[in-house]
Amino acid sequence: MYRFFNKGITVPEIRRYSLRFFYDMKKYFPYAVRAAKADLKAEVSNSFLDWMWWLIEPFCMMLIYTVMFGIVFDASEQYFPIFIFIGITMWSFFTRGITGSVEMVRVNRGIVTRIYLPKYILLFSKLMVNGFKMLVSFAVIAVMLVVFRVKITGSILAMLPILAILFLITFGIGSILMHYGVYVNDLSYITGILLTMMMYLTGTFYDIGKRIPEPFGPILEKSNPIAFLIAEMRNALLYGQILDWKLLFGWCAISVLFVWIGVVIIYRNENSYVKVI
Repeated sequence: MYRFFNKGITVPEIRRYSLRFFYDMKKYFPYAVRAAKADLKAEVSNSFLDWMWWLIEPFCMMLIYTVMFGIVFDASEQYFPIFIFIGITMWSFFTRGITGSVEMVRVNRGIVTRIYLPKYILLFSKLMVNGFKMLVSFAVIAVMLVVFRVKITGSILAMLPILAILFLITFGIGSILMHYGVYVNDLSYITGILLTMMMYLTGTFYDIGKRIPEPFGPILEKSNPIAFLIAEMRNALLYGQILDWKLLFGWCAISVLFVWIGVVIIYRNENSYVKVI
């Protein structure tokens, strides 16, 4: 990262890289879609339950954590099964994207060494796969909202920008880690440890803003983008609360910045990836 900023970025470079990014995304988007569809088909091709696993896995995790935190630890959050399902669904998307990004270039060595495509397209395609699974889980959440008779308000429309920001920040951080994963073999282990620590500081299983004493709980919730997005999604779907739009726009801007940094780093260094892997 230091080398990236130390090289400096000029205004012409900003314009050139930005235009190149939009051109490449338009050009290679059909490839990303086809690759995502192929991955989804391959994932369930030899499975007896086929695509049902995309529902069974998160649903079983929801049941396990509902029993553990709702009964054993006496969680008091309203609509707790949906509350925890939202957290698991969004956290799973983020952690799968970040974990997969670290070894993305090495895993796709056969593609990288044979044809040219912007390397971040590989990550984008994988996020489309994970995003589809996340939408399947949100379809289950929609059914649960009806079953639990949750009052639906206009704030439910906020789920779209929340999911968009979640995608952007995962893509941005993943692009940066994707680059360094080419050169640092141990990065996957480090990332796994950090994600485990981060999971318990994200409020996946509890309301981090209320469970941790003030002022640390609210500060931790707002300074952790995933914790903040999960909390805002719960407020939008379950409690009909007014969202913190200023902070949402702030994290959206930061996410775009992460994406831009990651894309520029990859553009500057992608020709050397083949030599390393």
